[in-house]
Amino acid sequence: MREAVGIAAYLAGEWQIAIAELRAARRMSGTDAHLALLADCERALGRPERALELFRSPEAQRLDTAGRMELLIVAAGARRDLGQDGAALVMLQVPELQTEGAESWLARLRYSYAEALTAAGRDEEARDWFAMSAEADEDGETDAAERVLLLDGFVLGDDFGAEDDGDTADDAVDEDADDLGDDDDERDGGDDAGGVEGSGDDPQEEAEAQAPERPEPVAEGKTDAVQESQAEVDTPGGGRS
Repeated sequence: MREAVGIAAYLAGEWQIAIAELRAARRMSGTDAHLALLADCERALGRPERALELFRSPEAQRLDTAGRMELLIVAAGARRDLGQDGAALVMLQVPELQTEGAESWLARLRYSYAEALTAAGRDEEARDWFAMSAEADEDGETDAAERVLLLDGFVLGDDFGAEDDGDTADDAVDEDADDLGDDDDERDGGDDAGGVEGSGDDPQEEAEAQAPERPEPVAEGKTDAVQESQAEVDTPGGGRS
């Protein structure tokens, strides 16, 4: 239980809690399996010397290969924290760098070595080791592949690795363009219909333009015959043969 709490605290960045819980688990179980986590917590708290003490402790010598490599990675980082880049590079030159297979620690070990080479100004060698780290990094735990590109001179934008988002955006633009095209078609169709019905002119004005000239209004007092003649003209079709 204390071990699980300690690991959870470590993952959450609660370094002091992680140290207390992992130390308690260590006393209760007698195992040093999480020595690398303890050292990394000390480093995160700004105490790289304590991380190096754990690396040099007798308990560290009893760790299996995975435990020793994880602790070595932390210790090399502690050396860099102290400005001892050359010492970090030397301590990382171990035979395990050439390990074949998919060991869980291999990608991080090679990445740490590549970073030490970069700090030493040996960029060409660093590029090769970042590439080998990327090959071993099946779970994408590091940014080794991006570091290779950067050393090759590529400039990575904020949208690097977001190809799916780019495709989605392109699809959205295409859909918007289709919608605009549909709107234009509808407007064109409306204009054509208007042309058939009267080319957009007022029907009353058109009728008045086509109608024969109307006689003068009948003045008050004119005969009924004159008024009837006027009514026939006013009636559609009236007075026409």
